[in-house]
Amino acid sequence: EALGAHLERFSSFFVTRTRDVTATFYGYVRGLFQSERATMLRMSEVNAVDHQAMQHMLTEGVVDWVGFGEQIARETDALLGGANSVLLIDESAFSKKGEASAGVARQWNGRLGKVDNCQVGVFAALCRGELASLIDARLYLPKDWVAAAARCDQAAIPQAARRFRSKTGFALELVETALARGVRFGYLGVDAGYGKEPGFLRALDASATHFVADVHGDQMIYLQDPKPQVPAWSGRGRTPLQLKAQTTPVRVDHWAAEQPPEAWRRLTLREGEKGRLTADYLQARVWLWDGEEPQARCWHLLVRRERGASEMAHYSLSNAPAETPLPELARVQAQRFFIEHSFREAKSECGLAEYQVRRWDAWHHHMALVMLATLFLVKQKLEGRNHWPMLSFNDLVTALAHLLPKRQLTAEELADIITKRHRLRQRAKASQTRRSMTALE
Repeated sequence: EALGAHLERFSSFFVTRTRDVTATFYGYVRGLFQSERATMLRMSEVNAVDHQAMQHMLTEGVVDWVGFGEQIARETDALLGGANSVLLIDESAFSKKGEASAGVARQWNGRLGKVDNCQVGVFAALCRGELASLIDARLYLPKDWVAAAARCDQAAIPQAARRFRSKTGFALELVETALARGVRFGYLGVDAGYGKEPGFLRALDASATHFVADVHGDQMIYLQDPKPQVPAWSGRGRTPLQLKAQTTPVRVDHWAAEQPPEAWRRLTLREGEKGRLTADYLQARVWLWDGEEPQARCWHLLVRRERGASEMAHYSLSNAPAETPLPELARVQAQRFFIEHSFREAKSECGLAEYQVRRWDAWHHHMALVMLATLFLVKQKLEGRNHWPMLSFNDLVTALAHLLPKRQLTAEELADIITKRHRLRQRAKASQTRRSMTALE
């Protein structure tokens, strides 16, 4: 009943609310929970919903996906939004074969820790405490993709999306969209892949968005205001035109290594599955200057070292007000764990990575349906936490797999399913053979 009520609120975004569309929508979401592998073929086997109808739902405009995404943001905000919430931005990679899927390329796959043939999505999640839920996503398109019109046509990439956008560009877009949709959060949290980009942090600062952003150890900081100014002309040579800092910058890792033991402060971050999570922190007010701005920016620097470790774990910058206490900044920095946790749970329990689509629009629509599914699980986890404090996504999906109606197969239907599987395997085998022959030529 709870799942039915949850899905009913979103079915209002069907452009044509027919029985077939409704059944396909319900079957798709139930299949994300019930199928061992959340591919359309497996979901159709569980729910007797034709997998071609699922493809049609993702690609043929039968759903108002803009309104659908806005509703996900509204309901997630009602559940997790507030001044103490954190909007987390991170990317996730999805290994793929072939070259036809939108955005697929040889690129960094963080999950594998190497360059791989994959798609990469930039995601936003809203987090409060130990609860987080994905609310938005953008598919990253490498430069080679946006320069190939025929390839974009084949993957149904709209004209507006056929321009190169950096991952930090998508991150800013996700923040802007969240704010436009009324999502409430006190801070933005990102890893060093985003924090290393000065323009990204300055754009956030200009928009009055408070952030806690990890940076790399070679990040340069000023311990005193560099007070950039154009040097006075000496009377010889060209007249100076470029601003110059009046103090010398240092690397954050060099600065941290020189700090005495008494400068570190031990903090309890949260209760974890293995007990209290604690870490040691340094905090300082430092200046950042990009070599062009007329004034440097004075921000917080946080350095985190895991308890008992000798090496630093994280270096972070924050534009929070000067009086912001260290425990608050440390809490926000530690929240980034939960978007990574959200990826793992969505991939293992809700089919985030097991889609069978090649088109740009279908990728985004599959992600929206997965967000709908994970939002339901977060709601159930929150409602059941008093009776089941350790309730997990896996517990809930296990219960749903048994409680939701499941297709009872006849011998003829089972034979038909096996035949379809064999046909698809044969088709994939033939396709691989053709690619191999082409490569040899």
